[in-house]
Amino acid sequence: MSSGTPENPLRIAIVGSGPSGFYAAEALFKSEQTVHVDMFEKLPVPFGLVRSGVAPDHPKIKNVTRVYDKIAANPNFAFWGNVEIGKDLQIQELQTYYHAIIFASGAASDRRLNIPGEDLPRSYTATEFVAWYNGHPEYRHHQFDLTQKSAVIIGQGNVAVDVCRILAKSYDELKQTDIASHALEALANSQIEDIYMVGRRGPAQAAFTPQEVKELGELAITDTLINPEDLHLSQTDEAELQLPDKAHNRKNMEILRQLSTRTTGARTRRLHILFFYSPVEICGSAGVSSIVLEKNALSGEAGRQKALGTGETITLPAGLVFRSVGYRGTPMPGVPFHEAWGVFKNEQGRIQPGMYTAGWIKRGPSGIIGTNKPCSYETVEQIFADQAQLHCEIPRSQPLADLLKSRQIQVVSYADWQKIDALERAQGEATGKPREKMTAVADMLAALK
Repeated sequence: MSSGTPENPLRIAIVGSGPSGFYAAEALFKSEQTVHVDMFEKLPVPFGLVRSGVAPDHPKIKNVTRVYDKIAANPNFAFWGNVEIGKDLQIQELQTYYHAIIFASGAASDRRLNIPGEDLPRSYTATEFVAWYNGHPEYRHHQFDLTQKSAVIIGQGNVAVDVCRILAKSYDELKQTDIASHALEALANSQIEDIYMVGRRGPAQAAFTPQEVKELGELAITDTLINPEDLHLSQTDEAELQLPDKAHNRKNMEILRQLSTRTTGARTRRLHILFFYSPVEICGSAGVSSIVLEKNALSGEAGRQKALGTGETITLPAGLVFRSVGYRGTPMPGVPFHEAWGVFKNEQGRIQPGMYTAGWIKRGPSGIIGTNKPCSYETVEQIFADQAQLHCEIPRSQPLADLLKSRQIQVVSYADWQKIDALERAQGEATGKPREKMTAVADMLAALK
């Protein structure tokens, strides 16, 4: 009997419940075939980086979860939360119950700077800080020494801007967001006075978006400072800004020029945006105390300029360092992995017939939430192209549920998640927040009993 019919649905497992996973489910359901989708997530709660990566002061971005709620409402969809593939259930076992698996597990680790002192105490990744203030269970107990006077953020993408903004905001600016309560309390007592955001290239190449940089000029207790000389563009920079895909860079330049006219005011903190510098050493003994930066010059053609060190260095005081120079995926046993790129080896989402990938673990950490939609749709096309080759040994979910129960794994359904969601919203309402996130898996599971 061929799959994809009401009598014999095409059974797909999706590993990961972030945007790429949900868009893959949407693409499958929009086909003319009958498809059953089981989505596996190691946490009891869905949405990946929409929940644990989007900054708490950007609530509108999180409204995309309403789309995911509609996808999850399909009668052929099931959420299997609190199930970790590779630990609670092996890939070979999963393959028994599905025609195909889509890995949409994101990029969970950070790229390294590979410089001396990178592993000193108080040298952190942006990822762990973002996950900490967003209440991710695996990071809730992390400690960040906010008694330091200065913090240096290496990188100028949107994540770097988020880190700067959260460090730069006052308690009053953060208290009405869904920031984790432990982070709000720690940030309320922050003694940071100077924040440095360092980019290796110039303002014309900065990776942040206009809305992100615009917000840096709207901080209540922090002055944003830019050296006007850094905004003098070369002929190559000017040519680069005229390229068709550089509209947001052109807008960035307008905003940066406005910010550069500002001088230090009466605010208690300062955010310094530095261009044309790369870190060469993080210094300190018991912990980070300073960072050495090398001045760069750009070379190459418009759109492909590279930063090359000039040999000239400066040293900044730094009690904290956060690196934000890109994410990379982590390997999974049984799945071919491209070590240099930090992604699963694939072509247009196909790893091999029966095994596929979507999102950052497919293409690397690029784009915004919406970028995952065409990425996932492309992957689903490969599944349908391979359909005649796909086989499912046990085309039912109940034996799998029984297997997990025998292993004492408490599977969290989408209805269970909606109970957690309602509780978080109610707890937040009591303190004037949109939600108060549960930050411990044990608390989430206990709330369902």
